[in-house]
Amino acid sequence: MAGQKKSEKIMIDSCQEVVSNKKYQKMEQILETSLLLFSQKGFFSTTIPDIAKDMNMSVGNFYNYFSSKELLAKELIKYSSNILGSEIKKVNEQSIPVEEKIKKIVSLYFKIAKYKPQHIDYFLRVYLSNKEVFKDGCEGMLCVSSFVTEMMIFFEEGVACGKLRNQDFFTAFGLFMGYLGGFAFLNGEGILEKDILEYIDDISYNIYHALKNYD
Repeated sequence: MAGQKKSEKIMIDSCQEVVSNKKYQKMEQILETSLLLFSQKGFFSTTIPDIAKDMNMSVGNFYNYFSSKELLAKELIKYSSNILGSEIKKVNEQSIPVEEKIKKIVSLYFKIAKYKPQHIDYFLRVYLSNKEVFKDGCEGMLCVSSFVTEMMIFFEEGVACGKLRNQDFFTAFGLFMGYLGGFAFLNGEGILEKDILEYIDDISYNIYHALKNYD
């Protein structure tokens, strides 16, 4: 009897795990679809029915995952931040010179700009342009903390080993992201004369020498 109950519990737990995995996969599909639509059409021009139609699901079913467009918008910026943050964390964990870490971060960002531009377009064209949507729950850097934290770790370790100049975090962060965001924008507008990946070496060199400790 005890063995039968144990088997039934294992079966129930297994079924619950399958359902949970399927729901997570569906949620991820919604996030990726929403990123594309928001980055292409803008936040206010994209509706929940638009997203549901693209997903081949009912609007009612969509609300089982996200109760509002505003909630979805906040989840999207966290989603993109987590993806970028987890990749930069891998770079931070490598025992390589600071200049090589910079090159890896630049390469990572430019590859996203080329192959998954919706992540960067969403940040530039939705998150930064519609701050009123994110005012409750995403104050300051809260919703991009995964990415910002890893960049903070990168700068702190660079300063600690004497390779980077000790300066205010936002000064260094603004310089670094100014280069990356600027080039991602130019790439999205089709202005660059070469493939964005061909600029990795030059941009990495410029960033390193702008941040380098010359003392």
